Amino acid sequence: MEASSVSSEDFHLHEEDEGISKEFKELISSFPKTKGWYQLFYYQYQGFWYPPRHLQAAMACNKHLEAHNSDVFVISTPKSGTLWLKALTFAIVNRTRYSLTHHPLLNTNPHDLVPFLEIQVYADDKVPDLTNIPSPRLFATHIPHTSLPKSVIESNSRIVYLCRNPKDTFVSLWHFINRLRAEMFQQPPLPLLEAFEMFCNGVSSFGPFWDHVLGYWKESLARPDRILFLKYEEIKQEPMFYLKRLAKFLGCPFTLEEEREGVVEEILKLCSFKKLSDLEVNKTGKTFINIENNLFFRRGEVGDWTNNLTLSMIERLNHVTDQKLHGSGLTFQVSLEN
Repeated sequence: MEASSVSSEDFHLHEEDEGISKEFKELISSFPKTKGWYQLFYYQYQGFWYPPRHLQAAMACNKHLEAHNSDVFVISTPKSGTLWLKALTFAIVNRTRYSLTHHPLLNTNPHDLVPFLEIQVYADDKVPDLTNIPSPRLFATHIPHTSLPKSVIESNSRIVYLCRNPKDTFVSLWHFINRLRAEMFQQPPLPLLEAFEMFCNGVSSFGPFWDHVLGYWKESLARPDRILFLKYEEIKQEPMFYLKRLAKFLGCPFTLEEEREGVVEEILKLCSFKKLSDLEVNKTGKTFINIENNLFFRRGEVGDWTNNLTLSMIERLNHVTDQKLHGSGLTFQVSLEN
């Protein structure tokens, strides 16, 4: 998509410049830019759109992160079930370290247990010392595969990628951004049709959505030992099967004794939408960049797009998806009966 022409008079600056260095501002001044969902501009880097603070952090991460072979990276596009996957991954890897009755997930939001590289770890021009974090280190990111740090690509670290039907992804993203606009930036809602046009044209944080998904899909086919590609809808349909598959991929499969003792079911219960959303920390607490934890919990359902999109919008999004994914072997369910 061509970058649009946006006048600074059209928008009111909020935190756009906070945490961004002078050198970085000069660097991105020549980058393609277009109107953002809640910020003045998104900037295009290596074919993908970023809010400026996230782009600065992603480039710092690319430069400084030294991946370990034991690292685990939880990756997704925004609003694809990332919080749930973080909770499941953390619970699986640490199940012998914490009891389920005194578990960190009971008093800490999953986003703080598995931090985002470009939103938390390297945010605001920070270069943290990560050498003393116990193994396996758990990180999350929305960075596209083509822009991952070289050390991640060349290491034997594991990547768990979660994608979601683009219709539900869009609807969840639109609701989330409008809550951010209202509660953090005192901005009016972004109209549904305007957001829909932007999304279909590839403009969203870390978008285009389809390019992001395809990048990891193709790499998962080439390197299945390194990248586990999961679909949100399939995990919802068969949670026990995919939880055991995830544990096996992470190198810590459930033992027969654990299965007999109901450990799999207990982890699923601990990480369920109902359990996490009912916790006090997720009702009243705040996580990174001072966002209220309750903003990350809305419905957690499959098929919410039927409550928000018109027939013509559904048909267009299905058409765009068919075009973008044609010949890749990757498909998404197009109806709730599948």
